[in-house]
Amino acid sequence: MIRAILAALATLLSGACAAQGLILGVSEGTSGGLDHAQVIAKYQGLADVIGKSIKQKVSVVFIREFSALEEGMKTGRFDFVMARPSDYPARGLRDYGYHYVASARPDGRCHIIVPKDSPIKSLAEIKGKRIALPETAAYMTKFCRAELRDQGIDLARENVQYVREQGAVVFYLENRFADVGGVASYSGVAKKWEKDGHRVLHKSVAQPYFPLIANRKLATPQIEAIQKNLLGLPEDEAGQAVLKSIGIQAFDTGSEQRLRELLKWLGL
Repeated sequence: MIRAILAALATLLSGACAAQGLILGVSEGTSGGLDHAQVIAKYQGLADVIGKSIKQKVSVVFIREFSALEEGMKTGRFDFVMARPSDYPARGLRDYGYHYVASARPDGRCHIIVPKDSPIKSLAEIKGKRIALPETAAYMTKFCRAELRDQGIDLARENVQYVREQGAVVFYLENRFADVGGVASYSGVAKKWEKDGHRVLHKSVAQPYFPLIANRKLATPQIEAIQKNLLGLPEDEAGQAVLKSIGIQAFDTGSEQRLRELLKWLGL
């Protein structure tokens, strides 16, 4: 009798948890510009794919402030987090016990750019030139700094001009306030730069972009089920629509080691 009661209680509790659902926290960083309703519409398809994989309802929550993202991971409020810049999900793995699920394709890179008529032909030639980068706290500035460090260029010894955002990097180059700049490969700024016929002098090593991580309470079989369905998204129209809504080509489930090493590479 007691066993039957305990079994019934367990079933009720399980049902209550399922009904309550799980939370997918989404952060688009400082380049988002969407409101909460737009973010929900944009990512609910992905949340549904995740939920279907583990037979639970998953709801989207928009995280506008980085402090709220960090706090949500620290307290375990978010069951899933998909965020850029990538150093936040990397901290989720390192500091808060989250599990890796996937990252977006294509990977992210730092593009070192110069105007089409620039006399600079190689990365080594940027030494002593005026370099424009986003503000010092920006993820892409840390990314470019780490890449240039590996290429033998110490920005602490260079003439670097830090600007408010990546769009300002282009402004500085176009108006001859700088000779060379650094921007994110996945930014609209970088894509337009190449479209306008300007040059990418150097492309950095690839690093995971827009990672998806899961709370430690998610079991390995659940994560594997999610990964399987994420990898299958390009195979049908419904899955392709989910990817298009997010703005990525596909998911990559093989970037865990690089994500775990990202913070060390960045010097964080």
